[in-house]
This record gives sequence, C-alpha cells and structure tokens, in this order.
Amino acid sequence: MPSPASAFAAENHARFLDELKALLRIPSISTLPEHAGDCRKTAETLAAELKRIGMEHVRLIETNVGREGHPLVYADWLHAAGKPGAPADRSSAAGWKPTVLMYGHYDVQPADPLDEWKTPPFEPTERNGNLYARGAVDDKGQMYMHVKALEALLKADGKLPVNVRVLLEGEEEVGGEGIAAYVASKPADLKADFALISDTELFAPGLPTLCVGLRGMIYTELEVRGAKTDLHSGMYGGAAPNPFVALAQIIAGLKDREGKILIPGFYDDVEAPSAEELAAWKSLPFDEEHYRETEVGSKALVGEAGYSVLERTWARPTLDVHGIPGGFIGAGAKTVIPAKATAKVSMRLAPKMTPAKAFAQYKSYVEQIAPAGVEVSVRLIHQGDACLIPVDNPYIQAATKALREVWGRETVFIRSGGSIPIVGDFDRHLGLPSVMMGFGLPDDNLHAPNEKFNLENFRLGIQSIIGFLEEAGR
Repeated sequence: MPSPASAFAAENHARFLDELKALLRIPSISTLPEHAGDCRKTAETLAAELKRIGMEHVRLIETNVGREGHPLVYADWLHAAGKPGAPADRSSAAGWKPTVLMYGHYDVQPADPLDEWKTPPFEPTERNGNLYARGAVDDKGQMYMHVKALEALLKADGKLPVNVRVLLEGEEEVGGEGIAAYVASKPADLKADFALISDTELFAPGLPTLCVGLRGMIYTELEVRGAKTDLHSGMYGGAAPNPFVALAQIIAGLKDREGKILIPGFYDDVEAPSAEELAAWKSLPFDEEHYRETEVGSKALVGEAGYSVLERTWARPTLDVHGIPGGFIGAGAKTVIPAKATAKVSMRLAPKMTPAKAFAQYKSYVEQIAPAGVEVSVRLIHQGDACLIPVDNPYIQAATKALREVWGRETVFIRSGGSIPIVGDFDRHLGLPSVMMGFGLPDDNLHAPNEKFNLENFRLGIQSIIGFLEEAGR
C-alpha cells in the first residue's frame, strides 16, 4: 500500500508536470552572459517554490565575488530527531535521524544548433511518452523531482522523515566554480550525513540504477603562437611557423592510432575495476552493436585494445579535442598564416588519478613535443576529482531497497564516464558519500538537440525519492 506521500504525489502528478514545464521555459543558459537574468529568474522561482512547500531558511547565495556568477539556492528543514554527523554510534541512539544534502543544478547548455530541434528547445513538448526541452533531464527535470518529493512528504505527513538541506547551483554547465568555493569554505549550513544527487541515468529503460563511480576531469586550453602578427602565406610561407600546423602536430602526438594516450606516466595511477565489478558489468543488458548504431551513430567504435566498451567509458582515462577556433573560416579564400591557434582539450580521469598530477604531466609533455618556431601555453580551465562509492554504504543500501519497491526489480550498480565535480567536493571538503540516483536514459540527448525526459521516469523518480527518504528515516 502506498504511503500518504506517495499517494499525494500520484494525485498531483499533472500539476507537478505543468510546473516543470514552466521552469523549462526559462532559458537559464549559464555560459551566455545575455541569459544571466534568466538564470537569476530560475533561482528566484525555485526559492519561491521551496518556501511555498514548507522548507525553511530559504535564500539565494551569491557566487559572483570578483566575477560574473549565478546564485546558489539554499533551503533546509531540520526538525527530525538528532543532529547531522552525530552520534558516533548511531545505531544505539534511539530516534536518531540522518541529514541529507540534496543537490541539483538549474542551469542548462546552449540549444545550438537550433535547426536540428523538432520543436522549440524552450517550449516543452510531450511526444512519444517523453518531454522534449533543453534541460528536461539535465538537470531541471531530475532536480525538480527532489522538490516535488519534499512537497509530497511535507503536505501528506506534515513533516519529513529525515533532516534535509537543499543546495541548487546555476553554474554546473560552466565548471561549478561558485559552488566549489562555497563548499570548500565548509559552511555550517552544509553539515550532513550524505548527499543525494539525481544527475545520472538508468542503465536501460525500466532498470533501477545507482551510479557508484565517476571519472574525474581536467579541461584545458592549448594555445600556440608563431609570428607576431598574421602573415601573407605567399610572402612568408616556407619560412614563418604556422601555428595551426604546429597545433595539429601536437594533438597528433597526444594519442596513437589505437587510442592509447602517449603522455609519459599518465596511466601510472589507474586502478583497475575489481573482478567482481567486471563480472557485474558483463551481466548488464548491453549490446555493443546497438550502442554503436543508436547512441554513437558511427561506422565503428574506437579505443584502447583489450578493454570492453564499458571499461573504456567507465574506468579508463581518455583524451579528447573539443574545438579548434581561429584562423580564416569565412567564404572564399584568404591566404594568411595566423599568428596563433588554440584548441580545447580535456581528459577524463580514472579513480586514483588526480587532476593536479594529470595536468602537470600533460603540460610538460605538450611543451616537450612542440615543434620549433612556436611558443606554447597550456591553461587549466576547470577540473574535478574521480570518485568511487562503496556499495555497502548504508544509504546506498536504503536506496537499493526503495528502488526495488517502486520499480519491482533489483537495482544494478554502474559507473559513469562523465564527471560531476561536486561529488568530489562533497567528499573532500565535507566528508559526505553521495547517493547518485538518476532517472535519465542513455538516449536522452544530453547537451544535444531534442533533449528529452521520459515521462514515466519523471513519475517513478519522484516516487523513488519519496521511498528513499522514508527508508533512510527508518
């Protein structure tokens, strides 16, 4: 029999969905300065909603000290028994309740290219059992499930089963600099026992999933300078260094044709998955050819020989180039040797690898292989630690039980090839394990045109979070 909170969520689901659509209509694109007002509007909307449902101490926290930033949204409800982080022997403390820090982000990626969207990106549209809009699954839809689960519990029960703190950010898509600095300051209003994050996905439709591992990341900009100014290629070609050619040579020297990264010492700290974890991955419903055709869409898959696709995407480091701006790209011809060329290069890091060491190795190697005649600079734009959460964590176990009750199937444990830097920040600065309970799907087009969120997953996600908080409270 469903709990009163679960029944409330079911009765109000249509309203919940309408509210999400209204939130998705606000183009809170954090990377574009012209949308700073939209980001603030989204933060204010969420703060007002948290206050309406009964959360306390609701406020915006500015992150723009010395820079342009988007505010954090904070709220809490701390009337369950006990105090966060105490007592030492919690099992012997009658009535003790844990404190959860619920995290999400309200900013979204740009919608380009617009001509590839079947419906406008900021006009949420239901189609084929999905809700299409920018931010539908990453992360407004998933973040809003937390808010609606809290509403259902507060309205149906008049209280929450655990102590709750909410922290929402508006800069996740641009590196999360503001929240990282705030968490590093270890404010008292973030003291908790564990974090709950819904910014990941189910391994397959209908299969409840907990993500217990993330790769770390360093994102860099590589700049190559040649002559002091742009030069005519007819007059100076053959004598003047060409930064684009030098940049191409550097990039080509970072990996071999089999996908192995050539940076000396780069693999030294990579920790292989356990035999038990590898066996669990092999049991997952994964079809490599279906993955290649429907998710990747390429003629073939590439990567290090000797490792499965899941190993390569979840547990091995990578190096990718994201853009090479500069030079002449207009119509017609312009025979110029550019004075400089740049490239955006990132690396995903396996557990045990550290961003500082990986960046130092990369920078040293780039400077070593740079051809004659050019100057090279390597800049670190942002970084995040890898993480691996033990599955015997009591909050992971509570989540597993709640998911089984809602979905009627056993939960699978996976890793993600992506990076959520805040997970590392919570661990490093606050000592919090994170429960990564996401409800997206592999084909939801995150960061791409026609992003979507499965409507049934939105419904079941709210029910799962309600069940998880109730179970954690027991």
